[in-house]
Amino acid sequence: MITRRTLLASSLLPAAAQARTAQTKFTMACMTLPYSAFPLERALTGIKSAGYDHVAWGVTHRESSGPRPVIAVEAQAAESARLGARCRNMGLEPVMMFSTVNLEAPNALDAHLRRIDQAAAARIPFLLTFGKTSPGEYGTFVGNLKKMAPHAKKSGVMVVIKQHGGNTATGADCARIVNEVAHESVKICYDAGNVLDYENHDPIADIQTCWPHIRAFNIKDHRNTPKDQDCGPGFGEIDHYKLFMPVMRTGLTIPLTFENIFEPLLPRPAAPEGVDALARRAREYVETVIRGLQAV
Repeated sequence: MITRRTLLASSLLPAAAQARTAQTKFTMACMTLPYSAFPLERALTGIKSAGYDHVAWGVTHRESSGPRPVIAVEAQAAESARLGARCRNMGLEPVMMFSTVNLEAPNALDAHLRRIDQAAAARIPFLLTFGKTSPGEYGTFVGNLKKMAPHAKKSGVMVVIKQHGGNTATGADCARIVNEVAHESVKICYDAGNVLDYENHDPIADIQTCWPHIRAFNIKDHRNTPKDQDCGPGFGEIDHYKLFMPVMRTGLTIPLTFENIFEPLLPRPAAPEGVDALARRAREYVETVIRGLQAV
C-alpha cells in the first residue's frame, strides 16, 4: 500500500539511492573543537561522558601553559599515534582530524603529506581539509589534492574537503573538484551549516548535487534570524531529516562529526559541564533523526 509517508520519502530520495538496499551505518563523533576553551584531556573525558564512542580531533585547546595544538603540523607521526592510543584507552575511537592548512597555501602539499602520515599513524581514516573563504588559485587547490591523493591511498587515509566558501562554497563546487581530482581517496565531508552561512544557499537542494561523493558530515546548524549565527543541530533552520535522506542507503559507514553544538543567541558555557550537556543533546537529537529515517 502506498502511503503519504512513502510518497514523501520517495520525493526526497534520488532514484539512484532508492535502487540501493544496504542501509548506511552512521557513527556519532564529537569534535574536540567545542571544548577549545578547555584542556584536551577535559575535552576527551567530556565527550566520553556525553555518550560518544568516537572522537574527531579539533585544532587547539587552552592548556595551563596557553593555547596548544592538538597535533602540530611539524609533529612526528609517533606523537599522533600516542594520542590515538590515549583516545582508545578512554573508549573513544578517533575518526577524523583537521589539516589546519589551506589547500592554496605555499606549503600545502608538504603539510598535507605530513598530516596524512599523522592520521595513518593514529589509524584515523579521514583527514579534513579546505581552502580560503575567498575564491582563487583553483589550479593550486586541485593540483595539491591530485598530488597527495596517491599517498593518502597508500596510507589508508581519505582526504575529505568541505564547504568553506571560496573554491568549496557549495556541495556542487566540491563535487566538481572531486570529479576533477578523480581519485578514490579524495571525497566530500558535507557541512550544511557553512552552505547556509557563507553562501545563504539551501543545503537541502545543494546536497542533491553531491551526495554520491559524501563520506562524512560536519554537523553544524545555522540561523539567519533573528541573528546570523551558527549553532548546534536542531537549533537552526536546517531540516536534518531532509538533509540526511539522500545518504540513507549508501552501504557505507559515514561518521557524523559534531563541530558546533552551541545554543544560538546565548553565551557559550563558561564551565565544561555545560559543553558536556550540549554535546549530549546534539547527539541525542541527531540519533532521533537517524532512527526515524531508518524506520521509513
